[in-house]
Amino acid sequence: MKSTPHEFAENFIQEDHFKTQARLRGIEIGALDVTPGVGAYLRHLAFTLSAQSVVEVGTGSGVGSLWLLDGMLSSGTLTSIDDEMEHTHIAKGAFIDAEIAQNRYRLITNSVLEVISKLTDRAYDLVVVRHDPQDLAYIIGEAHRILRSGGTLVIDNFFGGAKVNDPAQRDPKTVALRDAGKIIKNDTEHWVSTLIPAGDGLLVATKL
Repeated sequence: MKSTPHEFAENFIQEDHFKTQARLRGIEIGALDVTPGVGAYLRHLAFTLSAQSVVEVGTGSGVGSLWLLDGMLSSGTLTSIDDEMEHTHIAKGAFIDAEIAQNRYRLITNSVLEVISKLTDRAYDLVVVRHDPQDLAYIIGEAHRILRSGGTLVIDNFFGGAKVNDPAQRDPKTVALRDAGKIIKNDTEHWVSTLIPAGDGLLVATKL
């Protein structure tokens, strides 16, 4: 059967063994992970930015983390934050399986909002968010604070399961996603942004 352009793009870059195994473990516990197309984009973006310091908000099973680490500088460090200890545990197992050196990542299990508020100003090249949409307004402000000039913020699952583009959908998470889009799109003094139809939508904004 002929695939759609979206399906073709999603599977254009195949996941390796370690990402596939991490994804399977994530499915078992209901973790929210990047799609292969989103992962490939994040790897490309990290490579393009020559990313040394990256923050991931929402570790999941570690699939997105592995994609990011593939694209980052070999001397770079990924800081991945998650509220769930089970997510941190299986992600660490994925890193060990893939023989990722321990000095290349920090896995933090705590309140996302509490942790991100303590990160250093203008110290990061890339912030990737895969978290509760209702926290996005705060996270966007903190991302701007911790990103260097030219650093990039990526919000995954921005389409909200095809609800964001439907004005009739007014549940709190959908409204929060819409509001996040408005915050970034309208703040042209601080961000240059775009929307990419990979996975369930990526809102991408670079700090001016």
